[in-house]
Amino acid sequence: MAKKKDTEERHVVADNRKARHAYAIDSTLEAGLMLMGSEVKALRSGKATIGESYAQAKDGEIFLVNAYIPEYTMANRFNHEPRRMRKVLVRKAEARKLAQAIQREGMTLIPLRLYFTPRGIAKVELGIAKGKKLHDKRQTEKARDWARDKARLLRSRG
Repeated sequence: MAKKKDTEERHVVADNRKARHAYAIDSTLEAGLMLMGSEVKALRSGKATIGESYAQAKDGEIFLVNAYIPEYTMANRFNHEPRRMRKVLVRKAEARKLAQAIQREGMTLIPLRLYFTPRGIAKVELGIAKGKKLHDKRQTEKARDWARDKARLLRSRG
């Protein structure tokens, strides 16, 4: 069987761009989401936001909290609640490991990206992260600026 390519087409629905600025991401994990039909239809329109959301462990399971998926207008009375808790589909051992990681001081589980796979399955990329202090944010910005300047200098030399 051929290796899975990392460059497969992914249809990104929501991206948490501020997460990499506000958090130092330790590791990432791809997981499924338990969604209702109207939520999947609403996600395909691409108006979801995960900027203020986070994941929490509860009773041995992981839940995505405060992710905004707007109501699907055609669903009428069968619609969903826009900010409801959604179950993250991971194996029990992974859920246990994530719960232990969250218990550590200052660690949190944040969604980095919400997307559809080429097969049409909704996935969320979670990151185990630690919040950055102001001086840490300045340090990473300084390093990024220096890398940009260094690349510019090397390009100009030939």
